[in-house]
Amino acid sequence: MTSYEPAGAAGADVVYDAVVLAGGAARRLGGADKPGVRVGGRALLERVLTACADARTTVVVADPRPTARPVTWAREDPPGGGPVAALGAGLSPTAAPDVVVLSADLPFLTTDTVRRLLTALRAAGTDGALLTDADGRDQPLVAAYRASALRRELTTLAEEHHGLTGLPLRRLTAGLHLTRVPDPVASFDCDTWDDIAAARARIREHGPVLDEWISAVKDELGIELDVDTGVLLDLARDAAHNVARPGAPLTTFLVGYAAAQAGGGPEAVAEAARKATALALAWPDEDASDAKPADAGAAGDSGAQPGTDAG
Repeated sequence: MTSYEPAGAAGADVVYDAVVLAGGAARRLGGADKPGVRVGGRALLERVLTACADARTTVVVADPRPTARPVTWAREDPPGGGPVAALGAGLSPTAAPDVVVLSADLPFLTTDTVRRLLTALRAAGTDGALLTDADGRDQPLVAAYRASALRRELTTLAEEHHGLTGLPLRRLTAGLHLTRVPDPVASFDCDTWDDIAAARARIREHGPVLDEWISAVKDELGIELDVDTGVLLDLARDAAHNVARPGAPLTTFLVGYAAAQAGGGPEAVAEAARKATALALAWPDEDASDAKPADAGAAGDSGAQPGTDAG
């Protein structure tokens, strides 16, 4: 067993494909549509798709449904054949040398997690790199693999068992040399309603709440834009403090509108925010800048002695 403690979120330039398994029966949820269950305002499937948004090709193994990002749909034959069969179906449309394999019920998965897995895979030179949970158990559906190694093992299993239907994942991973990456948070999956409740409660404690909220709003509005939220928060603070409290939301709205008119993008938002911030900071100083010459003259004359000629 190889363990790996990644130093950072490298691997952003690695070309990879992603396979997301989202077609399970969710029996422990009473047959509910688990990928569509919302945690922190976003469907579980959308959270996972966001985490692997920079994949060259993303294949979702499930019946098609609307998604915020374009994906390729696949289905094992027959449907409900289990995770190994689903992985085999999902792997077929991919071509990248590395493939990230994910379940669709990971509320705390992030882009950084995916990059750490890819970095660990390349650094270790093994067949795969997978997360381990809080109890040290392997999570083979939160992992990055060599596509060639997966295809090799899937072919071997299909020949030995006359197909892949019903095979457990441990049959697949048993033939792979794997690197373990401990991560008790990102490896948390939602199998039961208790898990869903725990994730919903924890989402407000996991990382900045504002980041979760902004991500949920962007998904809801169909916005693909990364901006410096700190700049906008500082602007809202300055508008509230120097103008009036209701000025905060109104000003940030106007900045967004102005940025959209300027073509959108982080640079447009930053420029509009800069102008609005300068205006807000200067707002209380208007009266002070209007010094009256008469007042200044009166102050100057106050030092002259009565009845004398100051000249």
